[in-house]
Amino acid sequence: MVGKIISFYKTGPNKPLLDNSADIKKNYERKRISVTWALLIGYSFFYTCKVNLGVVKKPLLDAGILDVKQMGLIGAILLYTYGIGKFTNGFLADRANVRKIISTGLMISALVNLIFGLTTNFFIFAILWGINGWFQSMGSAPSVVSICQWFSNNERGTRYGLWAGAHNLGEGITFVGTSALVAWFGWRIGFIAPGLVCIVVALLLMIFLADRPQTYGLPHVADYRQDYSGGKPSHEKESVGRLQIMVLKSPVVWILCLSSALMYMARYAINNWVILFLQEAKGVPLIKASVVMIPYTICGLTGALLSGFISDRFFHSRRNLPALIYALIEIAGMVLLFLVPPGYHWIDSIAMGMFGFGIGGLIVFLAGLMAVDVCPKRAVGAVKGIIGLCSYIGAGCQDWISGLLIDKGEIVIDGVTTHNFSYAFYFWIGTSVLSMLLTLTLWKVKPQE
Repeated sequence: MVGKIISFYKTGPNKPLLDNSADIKKNYERKRISVTWALLIGYSFFYTCKVNLGVVKKPLLDAGILDVKQMGLIGAILLYTYGIGKFTNGFLADRANVRKIISTGLMISALVNLIFGLTTNFFIFAILWGINGWFQSMGSAPSVVSICQWFSNNERGTRYGLWAGAHNLGEGITFVGTSALVAWFGWRIGFIAPGLVCIVVALLLMIFLADRPQTYGLPHVADYRQDYSGGKPSHEKESVGRLQIMVLKSPVVWILCLSSALMYMARYAINNWVILFLQEAKGVPLIKASVVMIPYTICGLTGALLSGFISDRFFHSRRNLPALIYALIEIAGMVLLFLVPPGYHWIDSIAMGMFGFGIGGLIVFLAGLMAVDVCPKRAVGAVKGIIGLCSYIGAGCQDWISGLLIDKGEIVIDGVTTHNFSYAFYFWIGTSVLSMLLTLTLWKVKPQE
């Protein structure tokens, strides 16, 4: 049974190279278009089954089903299992058929969400959300592997930025669409609706994603594009295992791991707690809070899309200076959100837009692209796995630490419970600053294939 499962997910054998250049170009470009859109749409829907817990926190609190500490623990469990899963699935993705592994991850995540919406037990919540984290991890690293299989060095930043923007689409669908459904029909629909939709999306991914070019009789992408900006492809010289060991020994990768982990603390602090912050600290109803979040989604998508393009076009595929600019914008947005008093929703929206724009670019640079550029492309799954593990350990620690800090600021007035978020914001801003300082230590890196 295990052998059959491994065989099913293993990448296919290389087929003889097509001898007609016109057929090669036609098939290559058709697959590249299909892969681009499948990754963009498919990965966006992964997020609808992951960040939806942040939308239903207030209804769960009001109904007495969960308290703040329990929600922080559940969120942390997902992020920990997600990080561990990214590590293991990242290493496997270098050898896997990414079409099958990505489709499976979304399908199981969708089914878990359906079950999650049908229970009220804290321990079942925790177990299910941990399972969800594991299968959610089958989306990220395999997606990056696919990008590196189908797009060469001088175009990879643009494509990576496009794909990275998918999480903003997913968050936008969740913060606006799921929030509206929850306001109208209750918290359960916040899990059931995304689950039903993602079952359909998972089936479509099985059709439109693709295995490696060589399994279709197509050449390596560097040969197809005649793009050797990172040197001649090394895929024939070293084994995948040896290249993965090289990744593990890279000091650049480990610096980026820590920098990304700190950045993810700030990212998931906003994802998981800001709607509750807007509701309790600024008196914004759920629907209006979701409207305040719209600039976060739009600007985050814009920041992600522009990051790769700008660094490819204007900085010769160097990522360091653009990453610094994005970090400053992200920190400024978070500080503004914290300092603006209640009643100025338009300023809150501007702050969320600034934060979203900055974090969108930083996800591209710190959470993968800077490391992908300087590591062997046959080991990019390992790169994403290592950085993903560290990033989500950081995000998970943030969730339970934030839960404790917010719980520490609990205030009860006339029987109504609210929370002071000051300690949490000091923590979130501090992690962003430390992340930026670490990034400043990396200025001279050279790409390779």
